[in-house]
Amino acid sequence: MSFDERICIHLNDTGTVAANTSIGGPLASTSGHNHVMQADTGDASRPHRGERRFGAPFWITFWVSLLTWAVLSGKFDMFHMSLGVISSVIVARVSGARLVSPKTGFRWRVWWRFICYIPWLLFQIYRANLHVMYLVFHPRMHELIDPRMVRFNSRLSTDMALFVLANSITLTPGTITVFTSVLGKYTVHVIDAPSAEGMPGEMEVRVAHIFEEL
Repeated sequence: MSFDERICIHLNDTGTVAANTSIGGPLASTSGHNHVMQADTGDASRPHRGERRFGAPFWITFWVSLLTWAVLSGKFDMFHMSLGVISSVIVARVSGARLVSPKTGFRWRVWWRFICYIPWLLFQIYRANLHVMYLVFHPRMHELIDPRMVRFNSRLSTDMALFVLANSITLTPGTITVFTSVLGKYTVHVIDAPSAEGMPGEMEVRVAHIFEEL
């Protein structure tokens, strides 16, 4: 048995969709049935596009970026602060949803763990600086400096965690992240063999703790 179904839809002036369905076949013939469905013509209660663009994620990211700019630059004249405002607007517009998710909101615990991570990272940067200085001033500098590429797979899964790990490696003197992928594959340039030992090691564990990926 085969049936033929035909549906006619038209939009009324009231914003509703009226559908007329008629089903007919070789053994049966029925009259049309009217069905009314509500059309999505826009809801005044929904946030406008401008509100979504400049909501809480935008402003939180903007102020964090501007504060970071001011602290790192140390210049508070009109020219440099204007550059900071422009840069912060661009960063907040492009990456606001990455720092503050519109779905989960401001994740205080993640930010707190990240702030606690910064002193440890600064200490690693300090130690790496001493190591590079040791290599540079050593009489056998050309023998000790042995640059190479190191590849490893990270256990991190989220984009932000992979991003933080990649930049933490680059900020540490003697190591530079050359390549990373969303699959957790890293290629890192190191200045000598000791710098590659244990990579990613404790740094990966601490980044995983920040984003609750343990």
